[in-house]
Amino acid sequence: MSYTFSAGAKAEIAKVFPQKRCCALAEAFGILLFCNSFGTDGIRIITESREFAAMLPKLFRKAFDVSFDQQPDPETPGKLVFQIFDHRKMDRILEDCGFDRDSVMAMHINLPVVEEECCRAAFLRGAFLAGGSVTDPAKHYQIEISTTHVSVARESYLLFHDMMGFYPKMTTRNGTQVLYLKQSEQISDLLTFLGAPLAAMGIMEARLEKEMNNRVNRCCNCDDANTSKVVEAAQEQLTAIRVLQEKGLADSLPEKLRQAMEARLRNPEASLTELAAMMEPPISKPAMNHRLQKLVQRSKEN
Repeated sequence: MSYTFSAGAKAEIAKVFPQKRCCALAEAFGILLFCNSFGTDGIRIITESREFAAMLPKLFRKAFDVSFDQQPDPETPGKLVFQIFDHRKMDRILEDCGFDRDSVMAMHINLPVVEEECCRAAFLRGAFLAGGSVTDPAKHYQIEISTTHVSVARESYLLFHDMMGFYPKMTTRNGTQVLYLKQSEQISDLLTFLGAPLAAMGIMEARLEKEMNNRVNRCCNCDDANTSKVVEAAQEQLTAIRVLQEKGLADSLPEKLRQAMEARLRNPEASLTELAAMMEPPISKPAMNHRLQKLVQRSKEN
């Protein structure tokens, strides 16, 4: 399995193990509401993150004092599947999450589980570990978390604003509710908040690199445009000088214009600044431009 930017972010976040049982419960709750399957009949969590998989059994023991009925060998390639289907374990998990097996109609975020600020942060960590991804910033900026529960998505939308000060975007994709961000600053802030400062720094570095490349490209384009204008102006001036020479008018020009004409003829690729320095005495760039424009004007008049 290739190690993606998203995998690196999850590896960082998985290292932030909750110290308090309430935070462990909140993080496990976030995992359950954003995992592959969570209902009264059982739990199914699928991940490719080895770091998340290594942390998951310890988290569930601390949060619910239960073990998984099925868990993979960490050396297993590809996706790793964790399952709980024992009814007694499910009763314990549902009760700790604030649900009653006999009255669960739709999953939602039970506020007592995320009452404390530290628990709300833990909940969002769990949500990202189970249902989140972040795009490599070298391609484009996007972070998202997905859940099959409509109420969970709506309540998480408000939780994001409560914790981060901004609202994510919401969409439905193949029947799944998706919360996402596309602004690099918000993505960086969220990754830092979740416990992935290295990934957040990667977002910032990618943004700075793109801005630098854009600046360089703008400068190059501007230089190319300016060079084209200089070449076109010089060609116009040389054409005007040839017209004046062919009509025998060059020798009758005022001394200043004759001096400018000879300088341009000898230095067809020189800039106005360079030509101005060749005058006797040296003159300013605008003054040099004025003399050359006079030559063009006289050629057109004749």
